Amino acid sequence: MQDLIASLKGAGKEYKVGDQVITALQPTDLEVHQGELTLIIGPSGSGKTTLLSLLGCVIYPSFGDLWVDGNHVNEMKPKTLASLRLNKIGFVFQNFNLLAPLNAEENVAMPLRMQGLPRAEIKSKVQSALELVGMMDRRKSLPKQLSGGQQQRIAIARALVTEPKLILCDEPTASLDKNSMGIVMRELKNLAEQGKAVAVVTHDPRLKEYANRIIEVENGIAREITTF
Repeated sequence: MQDLIASLKGAGKEYKVGDQVITALQPTDLEVHQGELTLIIGPSGSGKTTLLSLLGCVIYPSFGDLWVDGNHVNEMKPKTLASLRLNKIGFVFQNFNLLAPLNAEENVAMPLRMQGLPRAEIKSKVQSALELVGMMDRRKSLPKQLSGGQQQRIAIARALVTEPKLILCDEPTASLDKNSMGIVMRELKNLAEQGKAVAVVTHDPRLKEYANRIIEVENGIAREITTF
């Protein structure tokens, strides 16, 4: 079995709305390992994004325990948690979230600048990340000069430039045509095969063919439905 990167043990999330308590995610047991692409599927409002937010250390669990890269998230202070997100987790979003005034390589460099790395090291890491997704030839292009698929590949390069152990993707292909979807999913699958832990939230059943494991979330309940 590959190295364990994240683990939920009876973990879930509740929100208080007025005098009501809304359970977004029921108690969940889940492990995420290196070398696997885990697909998290379910309809809108099912709790799958809540599950991804827990794995990404964006929110704390309301109950149960969450571990990420050996760290017990429940006990971590917000500043320490932010450092964990920056250094250990890469995020890829549906709408790419690229900064419009910056070109491709400047967008990819942003997390490294936040880490305070030397300029020469940033340049080397950015080049490696862009080469990995086949986008070095567009490194000087602004987001508006790139297709949706190209923008998402730049977003993937930005997610992996810090060499995170865990890459989390929220509907990464929802804005893409079929051809671009295939390119992006093959990139993500390749990252998993190189040893990353990759988790992808989607409502698109076409992505199942790329998954090593599939977690279905419905009415706040997560369960594994397929193992390849």
